[in-house]
Amino acid sequence: MGNTTSLASTAKGKRKIVLAGATGFIGSALQERYTAEGCDVRMISRRPGHISWDDPTAIVEALNGAEMLVNLAGRSVNCRYNERNRREILASRTETTRILGEAVAACANPPELWINSSTATIYRDARDRPMTEAGGEIGSGFSVEVARAWEEAFFAADTPRTRKAALRIAIALGRGGGVMVPYANLVRFGLGGPQGPGSQRFSWIHLEDLLRIVDFLAERRDLSGAFNVSAPEQVTNKEQMEIMRQAYGRRFGLPAPAWMLELGAVAIRTETELILKSRWVQPERLLQEGFEFRYPTLRAAMAEIAR
Repeated sequence: MGNTTSLASTAKGKRKIVLAGATGFIGSALQERYTAEGCDVRMISRRPGHISWDDPTAIVEALNGAEMLVNLAGRSVNCRYNERNRREILASRTETTRILGEAVAACANPPELWINSSTATIYRDARDRPMTEAGGEIGSGFSVEVARAWEEAFFAADTPRTRKAALRIAIALGRGGGVMVPYANLVRFGLGGPQGPGSQRFSWIHLEDLLRIVDFLAERRDLSGAFNVSAPEQVTNKEQMEIMRQAYGRRFGLPAPAWMLELGAVAIRTETELILKSRWVQPERLLQEGFEFRYPTLRAAMAEIAR
């Protein structure tokens, strides 16, 4: 039955897109976008009704004849980095990538393109210069180890007939989800001041540009490898919070010193690295290849998000 559906979809000229682990903010937007375009969208996740990670036969059937595979699977890093959480964060990325690599290799007609999520956190804490794909320095620590293992598992997959691109995604901003929910709440309750020193860089990407980058890479069959998915403007945390306050019509925001953030992180079971690490990431390859950002500045992005 599965092959019949696949062949019928192909015969009708529908684009088949496979989204793996795409149940969060970014994945839901991709599913909505491709479904609206009339694509045959197949979902792999742990949710009921989706193709299960434990069903390799169904995964191969879904991937066979697909135009593109986008993998966003990975447990949230918004937690305390205890031993159990560390194991789950790492395994949820490397194991799913390994499963997909084996499935793509088993396809008679594998996907033309495999886009795998990665993270801009792969670079070191940068306060002196922006990190590019060519000149960026890989950092150290748990988050970086996860990012490196994730990319290694992706590029090690033996899939010679499938082009591969790793997206080193910065903080994704958009309406109605993701990090904008807590940021908007902070601003509205008068807590939208600088966090920690305020000098740490904030690299970000508007959700719409992220979706457009996926389309851009799908069209540009000459491109592969790692890409920094970040807007061309990277602001300091102090500038970031000021722009966000202005977007929501708030003139004042209480600052949060580092010691207060440490206490708060313990209370809500997360890590201050998510706020205090200086992520200064430049999308050098995308700019060189001619990608045009619809939201190149945080002020433009926030004007759209807060309207």
